[in-house]
Amino acid sequence: MKKISLELGSGGKSMRDFIARTIVPAFKNPMLAELLDASHLPGRIAFTTDSYVVDPIFFPGGDIGKLAVNGTVNDLVVSGAVPQYLSLGLILEEGLEWNALEKILRSLKAAASRARVEIVAGDTKVVKQGQGDKIYINTSGIGKVIAKPRPKLIRPGDKLILTGTLGEHSLAILTARGDFGLEARVQSDCAPLTFLLPFWKNGLLWMRDITRGGLATILSELTEQIPYPLLIEEDEIPLSKAVQAASELLGIDPLYLACEGRAVLVVPGEKTHDVLARIKKNPLGRKAAIIGQVEGKIGRPGELLLRTSAGGLRLLEPLSSELLPRIC
Repeated sequence: MKKISLELGSGGKSMRDFIARTIVPAFKNPMLAELLDASHLPGRIAFTTDSYVVDPIFFPGGDIGKLAVNGTVNDLVVSGAVPQYLSLGLILEEGLEWNALEKILRSLKAAASRARVEIVAGDTKVVKQGQGDKIYINTSGIGKVIAKPRPKLIRPGDKLILTGTLGEHSLAILTARGDFGLEARVQSDCAPLTFLLPFWKNGLLWMRDITRGGLATILSELTEQIPYPLLIEEDEIPLSKAVQAASELLGIDPLYLACEGRAVLVVPGEKTHDVLARIKKNPLGRKAAIIGQVEGKIGRPGELLLRTSAGGLRLLEPLSSELLPRIC
């Protein structure tokens, strides 16, 4: 008998196939079929929902509350919407320490204030001890649509901008779990991406936040929507020393590590340097970089290529298995 596996929540190919082959046909409609991070509804309203099961619930740089707000806010931002309202669903396990719950609620409030959103509805359920894992959170978000991703307008010569270093969130979770004895001084990059909203009105073609599946999976999904290959440059991808060291030690490719406060943008070639300069003015974008481009000469349609430090080309594919479960 076929059963659910962890891969369905990986953010990689298995999850994408599950959504496309099982979920979308079950509830078939044009808005769902677009598979945006937030659906665009009539009346220029964007709507999204997400659930958070991160383990542990407190980690360097954040907790499940901060993560829930920023994750949902960022799904609205990259879909071309100004975040406005959130709902808050709490599933609590019997025995959760009251102090932990209060700390998470304060974190939720602080994150919502920073992102300038209001928590306006919610629900609470409690399950018996052993039937949950401390706390799960669901947040749904509503925003005002100001633009829409336009992958059909992407052309060769358009550039890829990464707004910061990769992998800090994944490494922060690994450090907090203590599974590998890592002692890296790294904090999750968990943060709202609202500072990127103005770029939707300045020619931005496409944007995604880099969560489960990592940069390679996100860009692989983009290649499915455009008739051109993408080429990224290994030497241009910003990585912290901690992420570099941990990736080498554990044999993990940082291109598949998750972030919770980074995005990758496709910008028309002639606007790239202006957009990059403006992103760098924000504290969350100081390490932003141009990491590649849409190709017209190298590769074939549907391919995501990495030019390695040695000068060779490597074909990148979406994540095919669960790399790090319960990171968000």
